[in-house]
Amino acid sequence: MSISAKKPNWDLLFETASAQEGYFTTRQAAEVGYSSQLLLKHIRAGRIERTRRGIYRLVHFPVGEYEELVIAWLWSERNGIISHHTALALHGLSDILPAQVHLTLPQAWRSRRFRVPDGVVLHNGDIPSDDRTWFGAVPTTSPRRTLNDCAREELSPDLLRQAAQQAVHRGLVTKDELSDVEEALRSFGGLGI
Repeated sequence: MSISAKKPNWDLLFETASAQEGYFTTRQAAEVGYSSQLLLKHIRAGRIERTRRGIYRLVHFPVGEYEELVIAWLWSERNGIISHHTALALHGLSDILPAQVHLTLPQAWRSRRFRVPDGVVLHNGDIPSDDRTWFGAVPTTSPRRTLNDCAREELSPDLLRQAAQQAVHRGLVTKDELSDVEEALRSFGGLGI
């Protein structure tokens, strides 16, 4: 649908937002007929709230467990991939409890200048489709990619070993797919599998 839709369609806006834990962007709203002025009217009426520049939430939509991930993904214009420590936690690998959202943006974004939201750690890299999976409403790196990314970013050896062992034992990866993990752990006693 074009950005200049003729008539606002609440059902389409709700459909878009419901696939994203109740959130949507200014652009997505415009695609279903909502101008900035109309969004402001709905904000004043208490139906919509602005969570950050260009990102809104339907007020009566149930609160989701991973809203901060959706907001970070929408901030990236849906180009980012949840990765590194955050992806480890999503896959249930290791005891890591990331305090920030790790997001990998395309390599071409490396030269862009923008203000990074609080609580978001950026990485750059082009992630092929076979290294991606979905966790609810957001794309995330696959267990294999996540583990190798964490190894290259020097995650603590204990957490890296624990995560890799759990992934292998659960059948999410094979030991042969963890070359960066093996290299990172070589001087710390290896993978231990």
